[in-house]
Amino acid sequence: MRKSKPKKRILLPDPKFNDVLVTRFVNDMMLHGKKTVAYQIFYDALDIVGSRMKSEELAPLDVWKKALENITPAVEVKSRRVGGATFQVPMEIRPERKVAVSIKNLILFARKRSGKSMADKLAAEIQAAYNNEGGAFKKKEDTHRMAEANRAFAHFRF
Repeated sequence: MRKSKPKKRILLPDPKFNDVLVTRFVNDMMLHGKKTVAYQIFYDALDIVGSRMKSEELAPLDVWKKALENITPAVEVKSRRVGGATFQVPMEIRPERKVAVSIKNLILFARKRSGKSMADKLAAEIQAAYNNEGGAFKKKEDTHRMAEANRAFAHFRF
């Protein structure tokens, strides 16, 4: 490579939970640079999760972290051209990308849900992911299934 790698930006932890992962999630959820609005949506969603899941002994933040863990894929398929044919080659995902993919899937499927506000939709998707169901979890399962089906092409890894 001619250019040097850009240095990693250091994220500041969020004001309420003092957690960098929350900041990362809010940055991905934010639209048009409205970070305060994104934080408010996230905190409201966690409040909704806390009120709906009173029976659980976990804190809402822990429920969210467990939900993210449940929808984090371990492998993915990448297209690779070999002699005119395109193969779907299964590859392990590096840790930073795992987190990024799970966050993006959670937000994407929360946005697709039907509901009144984004906080409601996000809370519903967090609960679904926590219970190993919902769109984001299904996406992870599909990704794993694709990788399993194309395991024969694993030797094409680059």
